[in-house]
Amino acid sequence: MEDTYGFIREHKWKIIISFALAAFFIFAITFLIGLGDVLNALERASWELILLNFIIEGVIILIWALRWKLILEVVDESPKYITVLTMLFASLFGNNVTPGSAGGEPLRAYILREVEGTPFEIGFASSTADRVFEFLPFVLISIIAALFLLSWEIPPLTRIIVVIMIALTIVLFSIMIYAGLRREIAQRIIISIAKSIYPTFNRLTKKEISFMEISEKLIFYVNRFSNGFVMSLQDRKVFIIGFFISFAMWGLDMVRMYVCFSSLGTYPPILPLVIIYTIGIFISFLPLLPGAWGIREATLIGLFAVIGISADIVMAASIIDRLASYIAPTIIGALAALYYGRKVKNMDTKTKETDIKTG
Repeated sequence: MEDTYGFIREHKWKIIISFALAAFFIFAITFLIGLGDVLNALERASWELILLNFIIEGVIILIWALRWKLILEVVDESPKYITVLTMLFASLFGNNVTPGSAGGEPLRAYILREVEGTPFEIGFASSTADRVFEFLPFVLISIIAALFLLSWEIPPLTRIIVVIMIALTIVLFSIMIYAGLRREIAQRIIISIAKSIYPTFNRLTKKEISFMEISEKLIFYVNRFSNGFVMSLQDRKVFIIGFFISFAMWGLDMVRMYVCFSSLGTYPPILPLVIIYTIGIFISFLPLLPGAWGIREATLIGLFAVIGISADIVMAASIIDRLASYIAPTIIGALAALYYGRKVKNMDTKTKETDIKTG
């Protein structure tokens, strides 16, 4: 989505400041825990297992690209696998630099439209359906996590916040699925929202656009989005394969986090690890800081303390985890986004030159 590039450019200082705040929170937490203790834990870490952590994360991204490619083949023509993978990395950059991981899906749809000619709403439907598949394992695990949390000896406020957050996330994704399946309801909701903001929009813009034009465009995009969304979920082959790929990705992610702790010589119980790390992933969606840096770490430290793992070990494991799951994909994604940004710009330049010659 062009607005995603624009958003990053326009809010670059806010993004930089948010990362600076995240770095400050991480440093503050590390300082409170004991900087020396965390550094000592990292110094003792097994480099072989840290490398394994990166390899597992790479496998997760590779099969993630495969899942998205399968969805694209149903809703439209899919590019080559390497192209899909590169676009996915670009979208990971969009997710990782925007609070609440809100920028990745629109960015995927924008790149698909500009580079491959896929209609924006079809590309967005494919990326949203991909997110739905990703969410399936977490629905089951989050319910189990909420039930277990109620029986754990943790502060009441922490328990309430985490349970509410899990419930809200489930509700949000359920609404998205419902909107994708029931286009009439989605149309009414979106047009109602558009009607409420239209007067303000009309005052701010210099163009005279009637509400009828806007509503017609909205209905068109909702219909195309719903068609692509339903098509991708109703295809039995894609649904079954996507379902198993999603659980495989989730399982590998749990294994990867276990490897992070193992690299430090700590071996947490499997079930509590699954529950706590699942909660950590949900916290990463909080629209406060990119990746919920600092907030997620503080929550993990509090929850792992319940099962007897010290704060310095949790912090060190989280840093090793973030290197593979956040830092490396963000750097690669930034290069991919830069590549597509230049490619789109060159394509626009060639189009303008052709129009001038033919005009």
